[in-house]
Amino acid sequence: MIIEKADKFTSPSQGPVDVEEMIQHIAEFIDESAQYTHRIVIGTDSQTKRINGEAEIDFVTAVVIHKVGYGARYFWRRERQKRRYVLREKIYTETIKSLEFAEEFVPKVRARIPAAAYDLEIHIDVGPVGPTRDMIKEVVGMVRGSGYNAKTKPDAYGASAVADRHT
Repeated sequence: MIIEKADKFTSPSQGPVDVEEMIQHIAEFIDESAQYTHRIVIGTDSQTKRINGEAEIDFVTAVVIHKVGYGARYFWRRERQKRRYVLREKIYTETIKSLEFAEEFVPKVRARIPAAAYDLEIHIDVGPVGPTRDMIKEVVGMVRGSGYNAKTKPDAYGASAVADRHT
């Protein structure tokens, strides 16, 4: 059960923005430095908490515009649910949330910014060390099957660093 879902994304430098405003900021960032390589990254992370004995989970989806080698800007939004997840279900849900947002976001970005101006990646919070190592092929297959490039730890900074910072 969803108990809270932000309508807007938050940027540390721009404050609250809707998707259209976020795309405008991304376009300006790319236009200011068109000679550099840019990546647009989408990643989701989650954190389970206990509030008054009940399980709640925060899912944070981050969008990063990365000027490779020269810094980045990012935007994030939170969805809070009252539910308990097992690890496999939690990783699948994180991946699906990133893919669902990409399906909404990518057509709008492509209408404003030529695809040649950036690489697009979905970052998944799984890696070769730890309990998620057995899931890598499955979730990478989900992302690739949806037509996107997938990155896992240690290269999945969109999920494992940026989104994680706000869970």
